[in-house]
Amino acid sequence: MSLFVCATPLGNLEDVSLRLLSTLREADLVVAEDTRHTQRLLARHEIRVPLASCHQHTPPARIQSFADQLQEGKTLALVTDAGTPGISDPGPPLVREALRRGIAVLTIPGPCALVAALSVSGCDAQRFSFLGFLPRKPGRRRRALQETLARRETLVIYESPYRALDTLRLIAEFVPHRHVVVCRELTKKFEETLRGPIQEVIATLSTRKEMRGEFVLVVDAPQEDEAQDENDGADKDEGPLDEGPLDDAQPDGARRDDE
Repeated sequence: MSLFVCATPLGNLEDVSLRLLSTLREADLVVAEDTRHTQRLLARHEIRVPLASCHQHTPPARIQSFADQLQEGKTLALVTDAGTPGISDPGPPLVREALRRGIAVLTIPGPCALVAALSVSGCDAQRFSFLGFLPRKPGRRRRALQETLARRETLVIYESPYRALDTLRLIAEFVPHRHVVVCRELTKKFEETLRGPIQEVIATLSTRKEMRGEFVLVVDAPQEDEAQDENDGADKDEGPLDEGPLDDAQPDGARRDDE
């Protein structure tokens, strides 16, 4: 009677651990964000096990049903389309319900876009803020960025290809001299990482007619001289901000695939 929270590949289906494969093989049920997507991973490694869907719109009754199966003694493996469940992905409702019922929740660690991007960024990763996907409403987006950038530490954001450039431009309004790292399509065939001053990265991306894939934006902590410049401009009026809750963050249709 255990719920295994399993990290799965970001894109390259070879990025699996032996423990992940054995856990998936031995599970009574794999609870997946998208069963069609997960089926490709299972087929690649010749794993045959029942699948059921569990995503951000899954009703509470279905969560209860999964928890009931756990209490009956079954072993469930929770996976998302890519990366680690619960990190800007579905998963927490089932984990919380399992914990509420006293069911063991165990981790099968592995890929995570947040960690992968930080590891290759060269940015200070001793202290960082992770915002996941920013709120969609402009006022809330501005407030989230303004408050987080004021911490003077590395910032990591997930972003869709439709908003990545606009988000970088908004960040540049607050910290025009920061160094950024933009990771796109991590571990996939067309993986790309851009590094440099934020204005230069914006200029590079602005020349592109189309951008595809999911982005991870890493904004480095300010250097000493940059921090002073930001302090000098901190009192400037940025205009009124929406004071509503920051609870509408969504991937905005961003998708991960193995193509």
